[in-house]
Amino acid sequence: MILVAIMIPVLVGFAILAIDFSRASALHNDLQKGVDALALATASELDGKPDSIIRADRAKTTLLTNKTKFSTAGDHTLVLSDVTVTYLTGIPASDDTRLSAAGVDANGVNWASTDPTAVSFSLVTVNASGLADGAGAFETIFPVSLIGGSNTMDIQPQAAAGFVQSICETVPLFMCNPFETTDPLTSKTIQQAFASGDTYGREFRVLKAGNNPGPGNFGLLDNSLTSLRDAIAMGTAGTCYNRNSLTTKTGVTLGAVNTGLNTRFDLYSGSLNKYDRDWAYRPSSNVRKGQKTGCSKYDPVTDNTALPLPPGTNYVDTKGMSDKITAQSFWNSYWTINHGTAYPNVPSATNPTGSKTVPASRYDVYKYEISQGLVGDKSKAPTKETGTPACYKGTAPTPDPDRRLLNMAIVDCLANTDKINGHVQIKPSGYASVFVNTPVQKQDNTKDPEDPSAGEKPISLEIVDVDGGFANNTLVDKAFRNEAQLYR
Repeated sequence: MILVAIMIPVLVGFAILAIDFSRASALHNDLQKGVDALALATASELDGKPDSIIRADRAKTTLLTNKTKFSTAGDHTLVLSDVTVTYLTGIPASDDTRLSAAGVDANGVNWASTDPTAVSFSLVTVNASGLADGAGAFETIFPVSLIGGSNTMDIQPQAAAGFVQSICETVPLFMCNPFETTDPLTSKTIQQAFASGDTYGREFRVLKAGNNPGPGNFGLLDNSLTSLRDAIAMGTAGTCYNRNSLTTKTGVTLGAVNTGLNTRFDLYSGSLNKYDRDWAYRPSSNVRKGQKTGCSKYDPVTDNTALPLPPGTNYVDTKGMSDKITAQSFWNSYWTINHGTAYPNVPSATNPTGSKTVPASRYDVYKYEISQGLVGDKSKAPTKETGTPACYKGTAPTPDPDRRLLNMAIVDCLANTDKINGHVQIKPSGYASVFVNTPVQKQDNTKDPEDPSAGEKPISLEIVDVDGGFANNTLVDKAFRNEAQLYR
């Protein structure tokens, strides 16, 4: 009886400690779920745009109206004063490196920032004692005060989440920024050039980058498909690329790129002729290209009885681009020869500046032909070309998604010359949706399109959209994937 009398308080004490431990564990679990959700909600808004922190704060305020039962009786609302939310530019590489609520790690590095374009992580920490409604304050049943301790303790879980943006529907190519210069005062990002209207109506021509890449060059990216040709033909790299990190690729001939691109114009070269019924290799719904017959290579007519979308004027190789279209008369010959009527002054529907009075771009004219039912118009005799695909034998292609649009990374090649050639990580300056004006032609057009001994002509493009706040938002809506991920 004496032993039992001595052991009863001990057993009761251990039982109470077990209950306290269970209660504390449940409270920690509830709070951890709360800060995890809050970190994810705020981090999902940190996309690098000027209003990202404003949107993250709005998400924080909205989420914290939810009620939860914590360690004391009654309903309690986790309010802003219960937590500290800090936005970070990064986090320590090791999870063992502790972060304070202010964003300073155990090594003294301050990761916190108030720059909305620089932050990409949200750190959420439950505050110490004195919280608005005691969300993290835990009161024990076991009388710790009898042995000189405190009957209350703080439970302070922490969560860090980051924003990740990737692009999935893109070809494994990058294009050198045609507006980059060696002078920071004159250099422009692709987003700045697009917003000011500098890209609208210009023809861009690109060839594969050599040892000194710059405006007018393109390069290759690692992808998850066996064939680069197939990746270009289908319009996907078979993988999603991180918005801030790409790996360059070498050792692939230009013929693979050009053969893949030309399927979009109803041309099936060499080994691709067996795919002329495959939906993944379908052409555009409008393939007018100034060619009479033939399904294997681009061989434009020379008698002006059919015309492709016209090239730009005053093209400069060192810049990789032509002048903008400045007069409605630019389109007179194309329209008269292909449609047999006077040019109707097609509206400049995709002009990023909003002006509808400037001459239409090539993409605008191409889209106008589709929307107005003019794809089937015949050009002059004897060619009598139409824009309707004739070589593809599968199900009729649809205007959407547009097969003559490609999503492509834009890289500041002058600033990254040492990283272009080789399997290295590179950060793109942006992404663009580009319109392919014409098929790609061999310098020696008597050779098979897949014959690497014949020189390649450039790929002719127009830029119709970019990522970022000044865009038309077609690229972001259709290609980008925004994700928030918990890191700790």
